[in-house]
Amino acid sequence: MQRGPWRRVLLKLSGEALASSAGDEVIDAEVVDRIACEVIAAKSELSLEVALVLGGGNIWRGATGALEGMDRSQSDYMGMLGTVINALAMQDAFERHGQSARVQSAIQMEQVCEPFIRRRAMRHLERDRIVLLAGGMGNPFFTTDTPAALRAADIGAEVLFKGTHGGVDGVYTSDPKSNVDAVKLDEVGFDRVIAEELRVMDLTAITFCKDNKLPIVVFDVMTEGNIGRALRGDPIGTLVH
Repeated sequence: MQRGPWRRVLLKLSGEALASSAGDEVIDAEVVDRIACEVIAAKSELSLEVALVLGGGNIWRGATGALEGMDRSQSDYMGMLGTVINALAMQDAFERHGQSARVQSAIQMEQVCEPFIRRRAMRHLERDRIVLLAGGMGNPFFTTDTPAALRAADIGAEVLFKGTHGGVDGVYTSDPKSNVDAVKLDEVGFDRVIAEELRVMDLTAITFCKDNKLPIVVFDVMTEGNIGRALRGDPIGTLVH
């Protein structure tokens, strides 16, 4: 399967990708600005329609709260609100650079963003606006990987980009941080990812992408210029199909 050219894409970033490496800021303005500039440049160069899903782990993780004794649903809803905060920060960065952007949330909060309406989201994309899809699916017990896959299929994206932030630049045969013999895979099939439990996205998201024939490109988003390279279809990271 060849990479690109694509017309409509969805980029999934973890909330931690927006945080300061020093650990003293949950949202690093310089990182947000760099990501925004790279997305805008690639979008303009390639005439892409771009949607983003941002995690909220830099602000709150539902699973972490549950481990500390919180009700899991309550903790997950807190995490969903974190994704809206991140989306608003990214929207601000896009608009400061002259790129129109809209935030749509699965949890309604009309004073700060639109509700998620599929046809409206697609219309924004057609009108050259970037759409930031926040609030997960509006339901607890899911990571933001699953709503990223769901929204990608829902809006007719041709590929889902998963930007990693922990220094891992793709999919490996095992965890490269604990196994020096782990081998990076340039391409891998969904069946192998599921059978070997390779760490790409959560299993629900992977199964959904397989069922809907939605390819995934996993790449290191923290290396400067990688967003443009991935969106252009350069052979970086790992293609899962």
